[in-house]
Amino acid sequence: MKPIGLLIKEELEKQERSISWFARKLSCDRSNIYRLFQKESIDTTLLLRISLLLGRNFFDDLSERVKEKEGKKNDVENPQ
Repeated sequence: MKPIGLLIKEELEKQERSISWFARKLSCDRSNIYRLFQKESIDTTLLLRISLLLGRNFFDDLSERVKEKEGKKNDVENPQ
């Protein structure tokens, strides 16, 4: 699964939104946005703001990641 920062970057590009627009809406510098794109994890309050801003529930992506990891854990613990 892709890191959350990359998912956010891809959604921003899909919507054809600029880095400047995104930074302005999040009240931060453009350099912070570029750093955000590199992140493996993100604060949930910020992720909520981004989800609302872009109209995409990034928590669903994280939930899928949890389900995948749980499935792998169960496969290891309960081999058939």
